[in-house]
Parts: sequence; C-alpha cells; structure tokens
Amino acid sequence: MVVSSFVVHGGAVRSRLERVLRLFADVRAGEGWGAVLLAANIFCLLASYYLLKTARESLVLSEGSAEVKSYAAAVQALMLLAIVPLYGTVASRVNRNHLINGVTLFFVSHLMIFHQLATHGVHVGVVFFLWVGVFNLMIVAQFWAFANDLYTVERGQRLFPIVGVGGSLGAWVGARAASKAMSAHLQPADLFLIAGVGLLVCVVLNYCVTRGLASRAKQVREAGDRPLGPAGGLRLIVSDRYLRLIALLVILVNVVNTTGEYLLGRLVVADASRTISAGLAHGFSKSQLIGIFYGDFFAWVNLVSLVIQLLLVSRLFKRIGVGGALFVLPLIALSSYGLLAVVPLLGAVRVGKILENSTDYSLQNTARHALFLSTSREAKFKAKQAIDALCWRVGDLLQAGIVFVGVRLAFGVRQFAALNELLVVLWIIVVIQIYREHKCRIVTKQAPRLAA
Repeated sequence: MVVSSFVVHGGAVRSRLERVLRLFADVRAGEGWGAVLLAANIFCLLASYYLLKTARESLVLSEGSAEVKSYAAAVQALMLLAIVPLYGTVASRVNRNHLINGVTLFFVSHLMIFHQLATHGVHVGVVFFLWVGVFNLMIVAQFWAFANDLYTVERGQRLFPIVGVGGSLGAWVGARAASKAMSAHLQPADLFLIAGVGLLVCVVLNYCVTRGLASRAKQVREAGDRPLGPAGGLRLIVSDRYLRLIALLVILVNVVNTTGEYLLGRLVVADASRTISAGLAHGFSKSQLIGIFYGDFFAWVNLVSLVIQLLLVSRLFKRIGVGGALFVLPLIALSSYGLLAVVPLLGAVRVGKILENSTDYSLQNTARHALFLSTSREAKFKAKQAIDALCWRVGDLLQAGIVFVGVRLAFGVRQFAALNELLVVLWIIVVIQIYREHKCRIVTKQAPRLAA
C-alpha cells in the first residue's frame, strides 16, 4: 500500500517501481511511492501554474507592454511585505496539514473570481499578473517546505531529484496544454478554470500524503501536528548567515533572470506587431500570437528541464554535491548573456533563455530547495517562504529599477546583456560562500550520527 512509502524497512527488497526509479536516482526500498506521490503533487501544481503563466503573459503584454510587466513585478515585492508575515502568523497557529490545504483552497477561490471578471470584459492583466506572482512563489515554496519537513538531509538529497521530475514534467505538460489551447482560439480566461481543477487535485494528493504519514511515520506525523515556533521568517533570516546568503542568492538569480525575461518580452511584442502589420497573423490577435509564442517557449524550456532533471540532477548531486551544483547555472548565464551582447536578436534571446530557464527550473531549483534540508522546521516553512517569496520579489523590484533607468538611457539588448554579465559575477561570489557554509552544516549534521 502506498502509505508505507515514507518508511524504509531494513532488509526490504526494492519494488518494481523502485527498481525503475533507481535508473534515475538512488531510491531505496520503501521510498518509491512516497517520492512518486510528492512528484505527482508538484506535477499538478506546476502544470496548473504554467496554464496560468501563459494566460498571464498573454493578458499583461496585450493590455500593456514589456515595461508594464517589469514594473508590475516590483509591486509584488510591496504586497509580499504584508503577506509573508501574515503567512508566518497563520503557520504559528495551525498545523502543517491545515496550512498547506487551506492556502491552496484560498488561491483556488480567486481563480473563480478572475474568470468571471475576464469573461465580462474587465481588463485584469496587471492585477492577474500580480496575483500569479504571489501565488507561484508562495505555493511552490510551501510545497518544498513540506518536502523538506518529510525527509532527512541524506534522504532528501537522494530523492529530491525524483520529486523534481514531477515538477519538470508538470511544467512541460502545462505549457504544451496552454499553447494548444491558445492555438485552438481559447481565451486566456478559459485556462483559469482548468488550472483550478489541477489545484484541487493537489489538495487530494496532500491529503493522501499526510494520511499515509499519519498511519506509518509517527515521528514525522507528530512534527506535522505541531504548529511552528513564534519566530518570524525575516527574523530567522537576519539571525542566520547561511539563510542571509541564500536570500542574497535568490535576489541575484531573479534580477538576472527577469532582466532576461524583459528582453525576451520586448522582442516578442515587437515581433507580434510586425507580424500583424505585415498581414501574416492568419486571423490571430496580438494577445493570441504572444500566447502561442510563450506556450511554445515554455514547452521547450520545460522539455529540456525534464531531460536535465531525469538524467543529470541526481548524478551531479552525487558527484559534486548540492553546493557544487549551484555553480552550473551562473556559468551558463555568463555564456548566454555574452552571446546576447553579440547577437541581440529574438532567436538568440529565445535560445539563451531556454538554456538558462531549463537549468534554473531543474538543477538550480532542486539544489536551492535542498539547501534547507539542514535547517530547522521554522526555517523550512517561514524563512523559506520569506526567501522564496519576498526576497524573490525584491529581485523584481531591483530589476524594475534597472529597466526604468535603462529605458531612459536608451539601452538596447546589448547593454542590458552586458549589465547581466556583471551581476552574474556577483552571483558566483555568493555561491562560493554558500558552498562553504553548506559543507560545514552537512559535516555538523552528520557528526552525531557518525559518533554514534
């Protein structure tokens, strides 16, 4: 029965499922179904998100511009200044299960409202963009906090690559489904309801996981039944150098990534306008052309991400560790933006962003989430939420400032790409510091067990 999947029974023989999973990661007896359930959960979560993300890009770019998109992202940082502390307060008063399912259902209710507004002709592009940004960061951070809470450092480093496969596959499926839906002349608002159903499936899967834990894993169950301590996420970050470095990493990664997204959006809007002016749109509106491009773009990103997650993440973790894996993305970004500085065309930006984003969504994300395996439960839920949500949006705020200044200085793609090159150098310096801190923490965690 699947509920036994989180418990490893000494001497047990691997199941057929576990032998298959063994091809991609070090899955041991009794661990297979637990990893699959979590992978299914993040699959539904990210498939739903990519439906919403495609709708978001279509709405905000057709109703506004690439600059409006960048400035709207900055507003999310201000919103999260209030939302993150509120989340921490709720987490201190309810148990883990009520927190996870309650937050998910809270977001589902909003999709119904957005659907009604959009179908009645209300322009919701900017507001929906703000909402999706908050939703994505909070709901994904919450999932990985849950996964961190279930696994030890050793087990998490082995099994997170399998869980991450579910996320990569879900993102690819969601992007492909969104592209097909837009090509079939569905409207962005139609994707809201489909995504809502996917999130309801996540609630069911959360229930299955927690019920399995309740019957088989007493220690983890008891931890999940207890509310967290009173310390807030921001306070935890300020008091811990390791968490501060992770927060700085998230900010730098997002500044670089969203500046690249701005360049892509700017060129996509211009290309869509040229296509319509040339009479080559074949009846598609500007929003639909943008939606088709992004659906196809996201599909490629997530297909490459899936391949990396399946074939490389576990092997890289085993060979160079979680800390070492953090160096891969900045080296790719350094090369990518160097290329864009020389060839500032839509095709070049598209290829560069596919490489950057696919590595970010697979190896980088899995490594970043695994950094929290060695932290306290409060850090996993509260500090992680603050870092993944608030600090991520601080990066958006900084990026919006860069775009604001760059537009007024008449920066082209080359100038923005060169600026990103400098930021990537700072990023690498921060990764070096995290690598050292993480290595010390792993040694400290393992010392009592080795002494025993």
